[in-house]
Amino acid sequence: MNRIGQRNLTKVAETHRANLHKRLLHRLDVAKANGDENLIRILEDEMRQI
Repeated sequence: MNRIGQRNLTKVAETHRANLHKRLLHRLDVAKANGDENLIRILEDEMRQI
């Protein structure tokens, strides 16, 4: 793969990770607002993995 293609893949991967993080933060906020301790724990574990 050439440099431009690799750069594009890197950008896509970074964008994907940022989107995952943003959605996860939103889900965590909702879980906290609902007082769902089990879901909070699961989402916090997921945050540590990404």
